[in-house]
Amino acid sequence: MDYNFPVTRTTTPKEKPTDCKTLGFGKYFTDHMFIMEYDEGQGWHDGRIVPYGPISLDPGSTSLHYGQLMFEGLKAYRNPKGTLNLFRPDMNAKRLNRTNERMCIPPMDEELFLAAVKAIVKVDEDWTPTDPGTSLYIRPFIVSPEVSFSVLPAKKYLFIIILCAVGAYYEGNESKLHGSRILVEENYIRAAVGGTGAAKTAGNYASGMIASYKAHDHGCEEVLWLDSKEHKYVEEVGTSNAFFKINGKIVTPELTGSILPGVTRDSVIKLLRKWGYEVEERRIELAEVFEAAENGTLEEAWATGTACVISPIGVLVYKDKDYPINNEVVGDVSQKLYDNLYGMQIGKLPDEMGDWIVEI
Repeated sequence: MDYNFPVTRTTTPKEKPTDCKTLGFGKYFTDHMFIMEYDEGQGWHDGRIVPYGPISLDPGSTSLHYGQLMFEGLKAYRNPKGTLNLFRPDMNAKRLNRTNERMCIPPMDEELFLAAVKAIVKVDEDWTPTDPGTSLYIRPFIVSPEVSFSVLPAKKYLFIIILCAVGAYYEGNESKLHGSRILVEENYIRAAVGGTGAAKTAGNYASGMIASYKAHDHGCEEVLWLDSKEHKYVEEVGTSNAFFKINGKIVTPELTGSILPGVTRDSVIKLLRKWGYEVEERRIELAEVFEAAENGTLEEAWATGTACVISPIGVLVYKDKDYPINNEVVGDVSQKLYDNLYGMQIGKLPDEMGDWIVEI
């Protein structure tokens, strides 16, 4: 379907940042945003692009009180031709609808979602930074403006997409990966089977903040989450998916319902299998990881996500004991994955799978 969203251009354009080293994440929002309504019986309607600005929510809005909301995250990258690349946006569209189903939010046609993303990115494409490691971050989200204290799904929603220019995850050199210190979290949990762990909803992130603060107090950059029932199985690393290379084999926690199915996670698994690596998706006991670290068979560990692509793990910290991984040196597989995925995203390497890159 050929969508033609009306565009209202801003009359007061913002000054674009000139120093890519200070971009950060979520500091420099673009001039416009996409907005669309949902009404029961009418469906999603009136998609349009308007100047970026505040939205109006009544103090009694259901999303403010009961947390019925969701969001997604993806990026646009400047390629050597001067156009923009999206990386597997169809996966974000599918995940949006899985989250919507879990949160009792109406589904959205995937073509409509992709058309909206492309339209707003095209309008503000000149905000896309060009320095290595930088990108245009895309944040679609859904909230409800419906006023009600009934603990029931709303009948009205707003779908909004905002954009921001973001800096390199690895400061100073986008390809110079480093091993992170990760604190194994013993008390708090991220999610439980049957909960919302597999959905991209705000409550998952809010409840994890206290553990992140705890990790920073221990000199660590993030936490390694364990399962909610027995506290012995590995789940996620912060807001990212976890991978371990043990005795030549790649293992990653299976999607049991408490783990977010990351787009980068899926991409890593497909690439590794294409390259001939054996990849297991299964439950991983923390004791197995520590045993491998101590006997030298834990060769690498890394986290995957939209922001970092690949984030190597150098040390696991548990009960005040350090478990170094690969002498805290970034492993060959971690580096190869980063180089290939990021290379595809920015158009310096061909699309190895043939349909992962969508050019705008």
